[in-house]
Amino acid sequence: MKIFPLSEGSFTIDHTKVFMPFDPLVDQLHERPRGSLLVEIQPFLVVTDNDIVLLDTGLGFSKNGILQIIENISAIGYSSTDVTKVLMSHLHRDHAGGLILRDTYSNKPYLTFPNAQHFINRRELEFAQSGSSASYDKDYFSSLAQFDKVQLIDGHGQIDDYITYEISSGHSPFHQVFWLREGEQVVFFGGDEAPQLQQMRTRFVAKYDADGKRAMELRQKWWIEAENQHWTILFYHDIKTPSVSF
Repeated sequence: MKIFPLSEGSFTIDHTKVFMPFDPLVDQLHERPRGSLLVEIQPFLVVTDNDIVLLDTGLGFSKNGILQIIENISAIGYSSTDVTKVLMSHLHRDHAGGLILRDTYSNKPYLTFPNAQHFINRRELEFAQSGSSASYDKDYFSSLAQFDKVQLIDGHGQIDDYITYEISSGHSPFHQVFWLREGEQVVFFGGDEAPQLQQMRTRFVAKYDADGKRAMELRQKWWIEAENQHWTILFYHDIKTPSVSF
């Protein structure tokens, strides 16, 4: 498998849940609103023998009218129409903002990756549409289930015999994680339950997780399994260390 980090850069977010671009060479965190968190955004493209797989879809941030994730994919020699599978860990704005675009004239929604089968946890979508959490854009997801290319999945299972998914429920109530296996290679994507290298190495409990203790315990469990079973772990919120391989 070939792995391509698709870094969208750094952003800050405060209580308004609005992501603001942050340039570490120019901007100062103390100049942002009180309580602002610094967040790095990094989806991944994984090229297997049979598929071009996108792991989460980024923030949906545009540059010069073009979605940044599309520009990033183009920069490595692929296009949005080449993607055959989109695997979603969860539907928070910084992970799902690149799922849907709207036609300039009709405002009709369409999938950013039109040829890809999208795998989304059913209950995660229902929760996102419920309006129960400000971390989701309820209106953004109102049309998602109507697309033929969206497959709603539940619990634990497999996709095409080489992708395993498992509901993990640490960061969000219905968060899910994925393993991609090809030959001797195993790639693990833990979304926001394995977001950064440093969090995997420490007993870090995040206040922004739905179940911080569970997320911490899962990180410890996966770290040990990764060492023992020689996984590659991908980090969505760590652009300095996109991955680690054992």
